[in-house]
Amino acid sequence: MSAIDRRLIQNFEWPVFGLGMLLVLIGILNLMSASPDANVGLHGSALRQLVWFGAGFIGLLVVLIPDYRSLERVAIPFYFVCLGMLVAVLFVGPIINGSQRWIILGPIRIQPSEIAKLAVIFLLARVLQRQETPQEIGLVALTPYLILIAIPAAIVLRQPDLGTAGLIVLAPATFIIVARVRMVSLVWLSAAGVGALGAAWFFYLHDYQKERVLTFLDPERDPLGTAYHAIQSQIAVGSGGFLGKGFGAGSQSQFGFLPEQQTDFVFSVLAEEWGFTGAAVVMMLYLALLIRGIMIARASKDRFGAYLALGIVAMLFWPIAINIGMVIGVFPVVGVPLPLLSYGGSSLVTCLVAIGLLMNISMRRYTF
Repeated sequence: MSAIDRRLIQNFEWPVFGLGMLLVLIGILNLMSASPDANVGLHGSALRQLVWFGAGFIGLLVVLIPDYRSLERVAIPFYFVCLGMLVAVLFVGPIINGSQRWIILGPIRIQPSEIAKLAVIFLLARVLQRQETPQEIGLVALTPYLILIAIPAAIVLRQPDLGTAGLIVLAPATFIIVARVRMVSLVWLSAAGVGALGAAWFFYLHDYQKERVLTFLDPERDPLGTAYHAIQSQIAVGSGGFLGKGFGAGSQSQFGFLPEQQTDFVFSVLAEEWGFTGAAVVMMLYLALLIRGIMIARASKDRFGAYLALGIVAMLFWPIAINIGMVIGVFPVVGVPLPLLSYGGSSLVTCLVAIGLLMNISMRRYTF
């Protein structure tokens, strides 16, 4: 065995691996308890999530084996493949609950918008690390990056999927924190963002999406309609108290009061059954994973690894913050799943592949 191989094994990234696996395990157990037949055992969405976990674990190993620097060359093809899949959804994707977000291949249902989040980060990391300039980046230089972000976001917004479209924009926009962008360019970008929000409100958002925002501002506007999800979620979170009601004992989930309890509102189930204590433990695990990801970005020996690690941290942070904020009433309901916990094969596999990339960057900082 070569010296490099030994160093990779000796410096295996156990913190990220352990935190990721622990969160997935909590997610599967939580999906079991979210079912009305919680005492039956592993079945339904929990069993399917376990199968997707197997696929995601294989994906983690696949991206862990090669040097992440060699993966830079696939960033452009990966991006355009994802764009093709997003366009294909609009033509061949079935309409489910008013949305057209999936490609069905036999028994497998794929949501390309989840994969697109990683593809955009991958491509921007490649482009930014090649920009060797000491000057601050102006608006003209930023325009190509903005276009790369806007195209998939616009397609996803057309599906319609407001939450994921926002994440496609937010995660790569985090690069602005570390990129040297001129202040005047930031002002123009902020103004353009406000304009884009106005245009989306008048020309893109559906009536039910507008109602969700208005209901967030005025919860009593429609308590049995558009506000029902948020109200029931807050009841579930509040009723959990300090220690919770116990596994499978949540009244909101077991009696069907809590909608989307295995996807968007899975954190509500966890908070009701395990209380403030259980919710705090999960949030601390997320925080530890994010902090470790930032440490990996800072310790990376090359710009591509640093940008990629930072992008993955942002890709995980924003849905965590938005989903938890959504279920406790801080943000409007926008349909954003909780990474590693919510049911969803495409989301879980994408997150596990992202964790594998973080591990890859960490382990190979010793091989330079």
